[in-house]
Amino acid sequence: MTMRPYTALVARLMFPLHEWAKRHDTVSRRMQLEASQYWQPAQLQALQLERLRALLVHAAENVPYYRDLFRSMDFVPRRDFRALGDLPALPLLDKATIRAHREQMKAGAARGLVRYNTGGSSGEPLVFYVGRDRVSHDVAAKWRATRWWGVDIGDPEIVVWGSPIELGAQDRLRGLRDRVLRTRLLPAFEMSPERLDGFLHSIRARRPRMLFGYPSALSHIARHAAAKGQRMDDLGIQVAFVTAEKLYGEQREQIAQVFGCAVANGYGGRDAGFIAHECPHGGMHISAEDIIVETVDDRGEPVAEGRPGEIVVTHLATASFPFIRYRTGDIGVLSKRQCGCGRGLPLLEEIQGRNTDFVIAHDGTVMHGLALVYVLRELPQVKAFKITQENITHTDVQVVLDVPLAPPLKQHIERGLKARLGAQVAVQVRQVDAIAPELSGKFRYVISKVRLANG
Repeated sequence: MTMRPYTALVARLMFPLHEWAKRHDTVSRRMQLEASQYWQPAQLQALQLERLRALLVHAAENVPYYRDLFRSMDFVPRRDFRALGDLPALPLLDKATIRAHREQMKAGAARGLVRYNTGGSSGEPLVFYVGRDRVSHDVAAKWRATRWWGVDIGDPEIVVWGSPIELGAQDRLRGLRDRVLRTRLLPAFEMSPERLDGFLHSIRARRPRMLFGYPSALSHIARHAAAKGQRMDDLGIQVAFVTAEKLYGEQREQIAQVFGCAVANGYGGRDAGFIAHECPHGGMHISAEDIIVETVDDRGEPVAEGRPGEIVVTHLATASFPFIRYRTGDIGVLSKRQCGCGRGLPLLEEIQGRNTDFVIAHDGTVMHGLALVYVLRELPQVKAFKITQENITHTDVQVVLDVPLAPPLKQHIERGLKARLGAQVAVQVRQVDAIAPELSGKFRYVISKVRLANG
């Protein structure tokens, strides 16, 4: 890949020095990943098995929680773990377990652990610990995926983000690092017309090679640019990386059209790690060298490839604080097919969203929240909306309009939602001035408080 001079300076010298100073082996790890991504699936699975057995042996010997758990099961990794197919015999790990045993989940010899926490957009934040090895692996996997799109660390970048974790970290040293890396952070919390005008100005002034952010935030900026007749496809933007929310088709189309760039979906989290990323051929590749992904049903049993199930992650670089069969709360579909790009990395065929992105009709039918989104998405009067299923008999709808909510429009929304949820369901439609994002800065169109069986 041909780099511009400053980008080459950052990617080949300054960022590697930055990682070396932090005692991360990110650079060597990325180089390994760029070789192994073209291995055949059998070779990747052999690597996973080797690393997984080492992780389990380490956990049994050095992590109090797993030492006690494995003893209670009479499970000895060196004796009892022979194949990847043995993994489902181990218990699932959930957030409640981590909260209850956080200190016991640290490896006894672990050093340099950093306290992390999730943004808590779907409930109570999760506090856990991360070691240098995992950070190196996650950064390397993200770096590899960035380079798939012909951009690199050091290329000008605009980041539209809302997490208080990242926004709170903008001290002087972080600001200096961002200037060197040519990264500009725009807060996604406030999306007033005045703030959006400022975002457009910042993007035009920076002329970034890449955008990064929530799909809802980038599509909102794109809609604002289109409404103002502001051209944004002449800046040389190569790609928009989106993550942290479900990417809807109309969001992808709007971002691509307005900014004149490709849109690359990413999937992961602060807890589960950098799980998968889309390549230019459209394949959602799992970072299989570092992560094993399973999908399970509401009883925790594995489901076949091609069928939806809850995504369960084992992160192979978490010896300091193991994440073994961790329930993400997300619903996805694993794929049997191979991507046309030639990489042997396995694929996520679909990421359907979180358990709370699904709604349950009055008769018990489970459907994706997108079924409700369709009712409001095409209404030109509706500028923004949020649907909250409070319980099986009551759903609340907030709408942002330029004019007062007229009875015909209110009745149209009520009828549309009742047709999907059931005639017995009470649908309350309320006009509001604005819809605030979640505490994490994310925006969710649909939230259900009705717990799914596997939630």
